[in-house]
Amino acid sequence: MSLFDNIDRFGDRVALIGESGSISYCDLLGLSAGVTDLILSRCFVFLVGGNHLICVAAYVGFMRRKIVPLLLNGGISGEQLTRLIEIYLPSYIFISSERSGEFSYDYEVIGEFSGYVLLKRTRERKLNLHDDLGLVLTTSGSTGSPRLVRLSYKNILSNAESIISYLGILSGDRAITTMPMAYSYGLSIINTHLRVGGSVVLTELTLMDRGFWNIFKESKPSTFGGVPYIFEMLKRLRFSRMEMSFIRYITQAGGRLSSELAVEFRDICASKGIKFIVMYGQTEATARMSYLPFERLYDKSGSIGVAIPGGEFWLEDDAGKRIEESNISGELVYKGGNVSMGYAESAIDLGKSDENGGVLRTGDIAQVDEDGYYYIVGRKKRFLKIFGNRVNLDEVDLLLKRSGYDAVSTGTDDKLKIFVTKNQIEQVRSLLLDQLKLNPIAFDIKFISQIPRSESGKILYSKLPE
Repeated sequence: MSLFDNIDRFGDRVALIGESGSISYCDLLGLSAGVTDLILSRCFVFLVGGNHLICVAAYVGFMRRKIVPLLLNGGISGEQLTRLIEIYLPSYIFISSERSGEFSYDYEVIGEFSGYVLLKRTRERKLNLHDDLGLVLTTSGSTGSPRLVRLSYKNILSNAESIISYLGILSGDRAITTMPMAYSYGLSIINTHLRVGGSVVLTELTLMDRGFWNIFKESKPSTFGGVPYIFEMLKRLRFSRMEMSFIRYITQAGGRLSSELAVEFRDICASKGIKFIVMYGQTEATARMSYLPFERLYDKSGSIGVAIPGGEFWLEDDAGKRIEESNISGELVYKGGNVSMGYAESAIDLGKSDENGGVLRTGDIAQVDEDGYYYIVGRKKRFLKIFGNRVNLDEVDLLLKRSGYDAVSTGTDDKLKIFVTKNQIEQVRSLLLDQLKLNPIAFDIKFISQIPRSESGKILYSKLPE
């Protein structure tokens, strides 16, 4: 069963609100059919877009018709997009009209929809798609990695139902977008609200745009979600003074919120009668794996909480043995119906069956207290969360190397640090802005005479300057 199979029952209820107005569920299905009727059979499609009515309609149509989409942010660079196309050979590309000419040598326009077009591959190559495969998402923010996460229809439905259950999402709820739909957390907000017959306000504006707050006040959403950076912006915008009487709850995920901000928003939301719910997740688990019940925010501050309904956590030591004691560090392992089928690194991998068996080793180091609440204390691999996007530092290093720079990356969540051995700081800055699409405040670049290495040539990250 697909996530959106039964949404026709919501009829004239408002589904989406965009810049051009609102559309009902009937309208949504009509727009969806307009796109998918041009596709004759199950196939692999790139959906390159943003928080627009027609993009969500296309996504809903693909899911209902069992057409497998890869969601990509509309701002992805031409170089990165071309590389993904060459690796995965999508049968169709749904993309903004202004970018359609980038692929004219292999694709032709077969449909036009409100500033977007559907392109069909002129040299068709049949891909073997596993029957359970429903959706494909990127793993590493905007580094352009060819590694993708394969999600089944069961994964998507299981996670949506769990989130709906523990958040108590109702048909009268209305969410406003603060993150791209190509990002798993942002997408899950869309999924869950459409699943129950709620509505979603779509905007590409950031919280720093006055227009966002005009839309916010006019649409009166009952909820929104955010990564840590969004809450930093809200603090600067004096969230405590904002009129929020229509907000029922706020969710936070996409990286660890600083203890100071967590306490501040906990207290502000409590004073406003808003539930503030901290969560933890990864794309490999279809977005979310845990939540901290809002009533435990005071005595379990800093915790990621407990597993979502239908899920289970445990810790393992370096030998893979379960850790039974509390307050002992180990790798956090999760089991649930939302755990992805595995990764894809080429078109052939889209035909693979489930390789995870419902179990995900998160790569995060955690502890559990006597009450069963989990706390992240570190990370096993070289990943950062930059404003909610997961960035693989090894892939950043590869990008720098391919571009001819002798450089290495490190950092902490929301701060990427680059060390370069030649006075090429501005060139590296331009590369990062162009290829990673990161906010300039997300990274620091420093010059060092040489990269510290061991005798065997391994980089000594601990020897890099603070």
